[in-house]
Amino acid sequence: MHSTFLTTAPVFSKHANLAPPRELVFSIMIPSWNNLELLKTCIDSLRKNSRYSHQIIVHLNEGSDGSLLWVKEQGLDFTYSAENIGICYAMNLARTLANSDLLVYFNDDMYACPDWDFWLYEEVKKQESPYFFLSSTMIEPRETGNSCVIAPFDFGSNPIDFNESALLENFAIPVKADWSGATWPPSVLPTILWDLVGGYSTEFSPGMYSDPDFSMKLWEFGVRNFKGVGKSRVYHFMSKSTGKLKFRKNGSHLFLRKWGMSSNVFTKHYLRRGQAWTGPLEAPLNSSALRLKLWLSKIKRKLI
Repeated sequence: MHSTFLTTAPVFSKHANLAPPRELVFSIMIPSWNNLELLKTCIDSLRKNSRYSHQIIVHLNEGSDGSLLWVKEQGLDFTYSAENIGICYAMNLARTLANSDLLVYFNDDMYACPDWDFWLYEEVKKQESPYFFLSSTMIEPRETGNSCVIAPFDFGSNPIDFNESALLENFAIPVKADWSGATWPPSVLPTILWDLVGGYSTEFSPGMYSDPDFSMKLWEFGVRNFKGVGKSRVYHFMSKSTGKLKFRKNGSHLFLRKWGMSSNVFTKHYLRRGQAWTGPLEAPLNSSALRLKLWLSKIKRKLI
């Protein structure tokens, strides 16, 4: 078990440069903020339903609900902060313990369905270069209009009412083709690519809109394979940490000021999020609709 504790200033692990064991496929980074029962369910699913061996790294924000003790008892690699430092710092700190060539971002309110990793890794093996960003497909209990997910398929909203047996019997039944526009976890990319773009941008702390910002950094670096894998599936209990936040930066405004366009313009016109996957993306056509939206983004940027 390797660990890094964060109190008032970042402390980076001396283990960060260990050579990756041959049998490990992914280094799975899981940020968690006092969600012990969800974290137990999440890690149990990774252990039961993964086909391959992976390194699991947990970043614990606070850990005052017993999760710090539990992670130690489990012998998991972990990083720790006495206060909630948000997703961006948590992910960057967890990265210091990763010893695989592939990083996976996994949320603690997710349950890995059988062979989630097999189908994701099959897609990784098809890549001709390290310029890719892939996502699994989420199954959610409620319909939110998100064309990237399978919904509504309600197998419970928390570990107490979770109908695991029903999920295992039915998770593979809905047809879902591969889709374009990967931004959300579970996501996988080469560790070297993470490092080249600088990980998650801490100006978005505690984390709202940090996902599309990360995808934009990859886009600017030249990545065009933003692919959601339809057969790689996880059940998502849906946002059990963000609801506890008392302070949220206006991530949409931060994104607009940083990139000169809204996140909606980027995900719809550049990533084509939710559309059927037809191959590596290209720059969007210079249509009148896009020019209008970019112009409106420019006006709004001046007003905020």
